[in-house]
Amino acid sequence: MNPYQKYMQQSVNTMTPAQLLIALYDKAITEINKAIIFIEDKDIPKAHNSIMRASDIIDALDAHLKVKYEISDNLAALYQYFREKLVQANVKKDPEILKEILPMITELRDAFYEAGKQVK
Repeated sequence: MNPYQKYMQQSVNTMTPAQLLIALYDKAITEINKAIIFIEDKDIPKAHNSIMRASDIIDALDAHLKVKYEISDNLAALYQYFREKLVQANVKKDPEILKEILPMITELRDAFYEAGKQVK
């Protein structure tokens, strides 16, 4: 493992659950923004890879929902919607589909960020 990988692993291992959640949302947002640019630049392989990374992150967020919370059902439905839109965007290579879900994901990220601040 190179020094950067060690640093990243240590960073993730020392994050609070709230920090990790925000980092996942941030990475999904970054990948969607990159995919939009790649599609507009006609770089289809890179667009595909970014969309797949965003989809993997949404899958991870969905997989770690706690079913004991009432909001989990709503989040699961949103994550399913995001996955469907990511698939559509990937198949059609349509940046407008990504631009449609990006504000929703950003809003969720911001809500979790604010909730994390209030829990401290």
